[in-house]
Amino acid sequence: MQRIRSFLAVLERDQRGLTTVEYAIILCVIVAVSVGTWDTFGGAIAKKLETDTELITDELNDKK
Repeated sequence: MQRIRSFLAVLERDQRGLTTVEYAIILCVIVAVSVGTWDTFGGAIAKKLETDTELITDELNDKK
């Protein structure tokens, strides 16, 4: 039982894995924000690009 307690005490003091966990959490937050932003603004941006492309195409066809 004493060996288990000393092993758990060593694990409690060891903080090497915390940085990895922190980076994983930050990555998850960045992905969630990116997906939310794309979901919110992606359709509007695609529609605006499509409209602008049509205007440019029409202008180029009128000049021919």
